[in-house]
Order: sequence, then structure tokens, then C-alpha cells
Amino acid sequence: MKILTGNSNRPLAEAISAVLGQPLVRANIRRFSDMEVFVEILENVRGEDMFVIQSTSYPTNDHLMELLIIIDALRRSSARRITAVIPYYGYARQDRKSGPRTPISAKLVANLITTAGANRVLTLDLHAGQIQGFFDIPLDNLFAGPTFTDDVRKRYNGENLVMVSPDVGGVVRTRALAKRLDADLAIIDKRRERAGVSEVMNIIGDVRDRACMLVDDIVDSAGTLCNAAMALKNAGAKSVSAYVTHGVLSGGAVARVASSPITELVTTDSIVATEAVRVASNIRQISIAPLLAEAIRRISEETSVSSLFD
Repeated sequence: MKILTGNSNRPLAEAISAVLGQPLVRANIRRFSDMEVFVEILENVRGEDMFVIQSTSYPTNDHLMELLIIIDALRRSSARRITAVIPYYGYARQDRKSGPRTPISAKLVANLITTAGANRVLTLDLHAGQIQGFFDIPLDNLFAGPTFTDDVRKRYNGENLVMVSPDVGGVVRTRALAKRLDADLAIIDKRRERAGVSEVMNIIGDVRDRACMLVDDIVDSAGTLCNAAMALKNAGAKSVSAYVTHGVLSGGAVARVASSPITELVTTDSIVATEAVRVASNIRQISIAPLLAEAIRRISEETSVSSLFD
């Protein structure tokens, strides 16, 4: 197998390369003066099992076009198989029609990746599981749960933990982590009484005098997460931390987290950290390179990937 990366998250690609002991394929990925993407593969890849590592994070459209053009370049270079490794799948939140005359962009992106020439996709913590069905090629959706479990056990051993889902939609993800850690589960039920009135947070479960851990797949503006943390503290929680797979953290999110009751926000390195994230005192990244590297190895060797979830 050979590994190639775009420009979205080179540090993660280099970490995966180091774990696998496979150097990254040399490629020239640059822009013309009008910002068109140009890709040239600088090594022979004929007949190779190729893995392209590229998160479609900010700037989303640029990184998506890079991915599509890299895949096309590999297909035209006679690669035997092309696997798109997309740690963060952009447009995943547009997985259904949210109103009249709106798109299902997650499906459109799936079509683009397939048409470009990808033979399979490897991704991490899709926002909605049904996105797997948008692809007509095999897709492996990994979970950050095992990585989070190891980190929680090292740092919170002996604490009276309760895992908290910040909304009803994330209960399955939070329950899975709670089961791994043999911890209790709590759920925050948000509801807006009427337009223009702030959301009311109802907490289902016992959080008083306990170390609460919010679990989610994406933190973008961090508004929901910070409001949930405040509700937990008001309900008597001893402390509040958060484990979130994809740290989008756009706009004023970092400042919002810094001024919130969240003692620590832990994200994976599926999205490269901005300078604001790197210097934030209560935000920490942990690497999912070992998990992705093992999945890549198993795909290449045609062995079980699903056993990584056990």
C-alpha cells in the first residue's frame, strides 16, 4: 500500500505514516493564480493500493476539491484501489432536508467522491449513521470511543463519573462510552418555549456532586456545549469536562469555551488545530493516528475492521 495526503491535515497524515512505517507518496499539490487546484503525483502508483488522507475541514470547499482531484489523478495513474480516508467528513450535518427546497449535501458529496473514482471510504464518527447509505461503495465508519475510553481511564480514574449527552440525538454515542467505562448516563433535553426565548435545559439523570463528562461528535460554535455545561453546574455537578471527536471550533468558539464552566475540552486531531486552539488553556487534542493507521493496515490486508469497535 501507499499513502498520500492533501493539505488539510498533514500532521495527522505524517503521524499515520510513522505508525505504519510507510513514507508519504511525493506529490505536487498547488494552486494556479486563480486558485484552481493542480495535482501531480511524483511517484509511480500503477497497481498500488492507495490511501488518500484528507479531512474536508475549513476551508471545506478547497479541501474537498483537493480530495476529488487527487482521487482523479490516482485513477488516471492506474492505481489498483483508491481509499479516501476522511477523518472529518464535511457537509455531514446536511444529511436530510431540513425544510422545503433545501439540499441533502452529504449525499451530493458522497456522489462526488464516488464519481471521482474512490473505491472505498474510511471515516471517523459520522454525524449521522445513515450517511453510510449515501455511498454505493464500501464505507468504514470508525468511532473515537476506544481512544476516549483510554484517555478517561488515565485521567479520571476513581472519579464518580456520569457521561452526559448534550442532546437527545447523541444518546447512542454517549451510552456506548458510558458502557465502556461502566459509568452512569445523563441526558440534557433542550427545548425552546417560543421564538426569541432562550432554550430551557432539562437534565434527565443524577448529576449532583459528580464529575460530568459531555460527549458529542462535533463542536462548532460551542454554544450548545457551553450552555449544557452551565446547566450541569447549576444542577450541582462537581465538575464538567467534554470529549468531542471533531473540533471545528469556528468563530468565537475557543473564547466561549475558555469562559465557560468546562474544565477541559478534549478533541481528536481529525481537524488540524488552529493557533487559538493550541494556546487555549482548557482545550486539548489527542491523536487518532494509531486508530486510523490500524484500520488502514487491516483494509490493505483484507482483515476485519469491525473488531476495532470491540
